[in-house]
Amino acid sequence: MIAEFGLAALWLAAALTALQLLAGSLGLSARGAVLGGVVRPVAVVQGALALLAFLSLMALFATTDLSVKLVAENSHSAKPLIYKLAGTWGNHEGSMLLWVTVMGVAGAFVALVERRLPEPTMLATLAGQAFVSLGFYAFLLLASNPFERLSPAPAEGHGLNPLLQDPGLAFHPPTLYLGYVGLSVAFSFAVGALVTREVGPAFARTMRPWVLGAWLLLTLGITAGSYWAYYDLGWGGWWFWDPVENASLMPWLAATALLHSAGVLASRNALRAWTVMLGVIAFSMSMVGTFLVRSGILTSVHAFAIDPLRGTFILGLLAIDIGGALLLFGLRAGTVTEGKRFAVVSRESALVFNNVMLTSILGIVLVGTLYPLLTEAFGEKVSVGPPYFDPMAALFAIPMLIVVAIGPLLRWRRDRFGRIGARLIAPALLALGTGLVLALTTYIALLPLLGLAMAPAVAVASVLPLLGRELRRTPLPVWGMVVAHFGLAVALFGMACDSAFTQERLLAARVGDTVAVGPWRVLLAGVAPVAGPNWTALQAEMQARYNNGGTVVLHPQSRTFWAPPQTTSVSALRTRWNGQLYVVLGEETEDGRWQLRLWWKPFVTMIWGGGVLVALGGFLALIGRVASDLRRIVARDKIAYRRGRQGR
Repeated sequence: MIAEFGLAALWLAAALTALQLLAGSLGLSARGAVLGGVVRPVAVVQGALALLAFLSLMALFATTDLSVKLVAENSHSAKPLIYKLAGTWGNHEGSMLLWVTVMGVAGAFVALVERRLPEPTMLATLAGQAFVSLGFYAFLLLASNPFERLSPAPAEGHGLNPLLQDPGLAFHPPTLYLGYVGLSVAFSFAVGALVTREVGPAFARTMRPWVLGAWLLLTLGITAGSYWAYYDLGWGGWWFWDPVENASLMPWLAATALLHSAGVLASRNALRAWTVMLGVIAFSMSMVGTFLVRSGILTSVHAFAIDPLRGTFILGLLAIDIGGALLLFGLRAGTVTEGKRFAVVSRESALVFNNVMLTSILGIVLVGTLYPLLTEAFGEKVSVGPPYFDPMAALFAIPMLIVVAIGPLLRWRRDRFGRIGARLIAPALLALGTGLVLALTTYIALLPLLGLAMAPAVAVASVLPLLGRELRRTPLPVWGMVVAHFGLAVALFGMACDSAFTQERLLAARVGDTVAVGPWRVLLAGVAPVAGPNWTALQAEMQARYNNGGTVVLHPQSRTFWAPPQTTSVSALRTRWNGQLYVVLGEETEDGRWQLRLWWKPFVTMIWGGGVLVALGGFLALIGRVASDLRRIVARDKIAYRRGRQGR
């Protein structure tokens, strides 16, 4: 009965989405103005119904209702509850239902709270959101029904992919989806502003919190996903330029550019065309990522769909949504005025430069991701990996980081480098000195060397905008910028250290053998079987000592799941302030030895610590922007109230 209720809610939500699109479109004309009044209530009810449908699916997974095909294929009665619930979105149909649910709830929230734009622009925005949502509703109901029944019901389910049976899965995909859908709201605002020709500071101020929130969630999602892949897959790496990783990186790059562009438009009434175009591109990258992961053209732990019909459907949605938005932009671009001009040496110019760098990196990642798929379509397999991505991305990232250090010190509209030259001496000397010392004392590759040289310089430069300010009165968005840029420097330092100083040992050892890796001495004390709720494992006891310190015990596992049958490696980590020991247990050889893989990774945790700091900076900026907007709205309402009283 729950499945039928969820399916009915999904159909009703789709019908109301069609009504929202129709009423929002017709409400823009004088004849259909009366329909405009129903758009906001319809959007709220549609979002509530989508949420009910998703909660119904969660209930089916929580109770392991095996009469539902999706539950039978992706769950098992013996699984812990957290993984039963994670199974809701750990598959194709459930993840797409999560997508439309978050999109519906976001549209409902926009309808409830946004009052800053003219009503015609809001109607066009909600109609644009409905247009995008309707395609995904059609996809779910016609090609990927999550509530499809099985008759007869199987005695037991297949279970969730063991690689996805990790607490990180409970947070990583939903966080990314919230970020993707936040960009869909920004996309809808851009479409609404183009339709009504209201591209100005008010539009940017309304859109900016949504972009900031989406960017913050994407940052957290990518950071969590990187750490999950690092410790759960047992490969010892934090980024592999996998197409699915790139699918999440591309929207983040576009959202970063959009965030800065929207800030300039909101506060300085410049970069109008840039802001609208980036609003379209950012969500376009989310759609491209959806196509890559859901179409079946990729083979990955993240890629769920294998039905070509689904891939064709999503490709059609991408062509309609993005092609339509680009066509609208082309038709209305002439009506988007230039805005106020600024000098070459100004903060606006620095932001434009970095937007160009970000979009260039985006183009590099997009080409490198799609090129192997294109060549494979013509019968030739090509692999594109770090040898392409690392130097090509660095070519644009390095000048971008230099401008990240300089830009916040520049004034708006017009400035001169002579005014800020004294402040830049310390970061410049730090970069040059660090680079020179490392080049003379160690042998490391060029890119890690540049990263180690630039990271401390960017860190110092990030706090320079606070000089001369009264810190207690410094606005939260300024603090957010400082923390985010400092976090970028921290992450860069961690990345460079991991590339430059990681030490690895791959060997076969007997029980009682001691292995050295970096400053660690690790003794294989024994291997014994253990059991979990839905798995068994061979677990090693490894006694590790850092230099001459005390002994710590690590327990890496070779774990075997029975639903579905699969063997995975569970790494063991020992974290110190200056790095991380990483140990993986492999198979037993014929002569009784055990395959071991050990890494010593200096300062690797700073990668994810930096990511958290970047997200924290976004959170501070978001709180500051929302508080500022609320103060502005309250002040406007007070003025309107006083005028009303005076009119009486």
